[in-house]
Amino acid sequence: MITRLVSTKAELQKIAGLSAANQVANITAETKEKEGFVSWIYSTDILTRLHAIVPSVITMDGDRLAGYAISLTKECAAVYPSLASMLEYTATVTYRGRPLSEQSFYIMGQICVDIAYRGQGVVRHLYEFHREQFSSRYDMLVTEISVNNPRSLKAHKKVGFDVIDTHRDHEGEWDLVLWDWGQHFS
Repeated sequence: MITRLVSTKAELQKIAGLSAANQVANITAETKEKEGFVSWIYSTDILTRLHAIVPSVITMDGDRLAGYAISLTKECAAVYPSLASMLEYTATVTYRGRPLSEQSFYIMGQICVDIAYRGQGVVRHLYEFHREQFSSRYDMLVTEISVNNPRSLKAHKKVGFDVIDTHRDHEGEWDLVLWDWGQHFS
């Protein structure tokens, strides 16, 4: 398996397909509980527009997508409205005594591993590659995880993320998690 930045439209199509297959609305309650799920919807068109701003990270096993981690910067909010509401919320949060909005971070828009590759360290590979690619520009990586997705929270904590806040919005209840690269090098 090789972890790298997305480089082709076909890879973006594979991300959209894996995302749709694991979308909370498209899986059973049993699968949600056992395997986890993703919440935000990413079409190939949206991914293409986001990729023009910042590339995402994938792990490939030959031609098969083992997993992806969608990179988002604050500039992506103009393309992806769900991010805009998340950024509005993060503007109300403080971290280490300072408003989070005044700190240098980018956002994990979504991470997902194909069911055939779960438990094989793909999440760690994706996040380690993120740190290698983006730690010279950002101090931390931020994302939200549904409180109804304990599998995802456990995987994030294993990498080094900490829950810094929990909030409710129109879509549900979320843990805001942060990987501070100055604090955690797991």
